Amino acid sequence: MTTPRAIRSRHFLKQALAAGLLAATTGHALAQKGPDLSGLWQTETAGSTVRITRCGGGYCGTIASTAGSGLDAQNPDPALRNRKLVGVQIMQAGTPSGAGFEGSLYNPKDGKTYAGSLTPKGPDTVEVAGCVFSVLCKRQTWRRVR
Repeated sequence: MTTPRAIRSRHFLKQALAAGLLAATTGHALAQKGPDLSGLWQTETAGSTVRITRCGGGYCGTIASTAGSGLDAQNPDPALRNRKLVGVQIMQAGTPSGAGFEGSLYNPKDGKTYAGSLTPKGPDTVEVAGCVFSVLCKRQTWRRVR
């Protein structure tokens, strides 16, 4: 036979579990809030336009247009030096970190891949950084194309 005390204890346990579940899911949802960075972005030098899309828990970026020859001439793989840059994924920032996302960035100008980050600075501005040894970083501010 179930006593009133046992019923209250089960009821309390269910409420505590429900509250914990709500807190956990709300915290995760709050961490993912912020502007949606999907769309077209103009690089700081206005030499390229990058299409940023959701991928995994963060974002990826693919060159949508570029000035100049448009070839991946500095790629370390000689077989890829004649490929068109349009359509090449240059950013994978799939790990949420602080106010932004971390991952890697490919720089077609020197053919190197760097540890990188993508940080929203407003609804139409992001900061993109590529770093060597996490201390020597180059940053660019990209603006959303409307």
